[in-house]
Amino acid sequence: MSITPERKSALIQEFATKPNDTGSPEVQVAILSERISNLTEHFKGHAKDNHSRRGLLKLVSLRRRLLDYVKKTDEARYRALIEKLGLRR
Repeated sequence: MSITPERKSALIQEFATKPNDTGSPEVQVAILSERISNLTEHFKGHAKDNHSRRGLLKLVSLRRRLLDYVKKTDEARYRALIEKLGLRR
């Protein structure tokens, strides 16, 4: 369910806006999206795991708030981010 350190560093390198960038909204949203997809896969085999489902809802809410912030500050960055992550259809 958790994200491996190798995958996390790969996401940081891919979505970083500048060198040594670990806290930009783009990086945070990418890491959250990875964790959300891992939890979603987990629920396919463990449908009654309601404790983890609560954590999933918190992660989705946090990602939504970060995306709203990016959209409010820079619409082009927001559109590029959701396109790169494939969040909207």
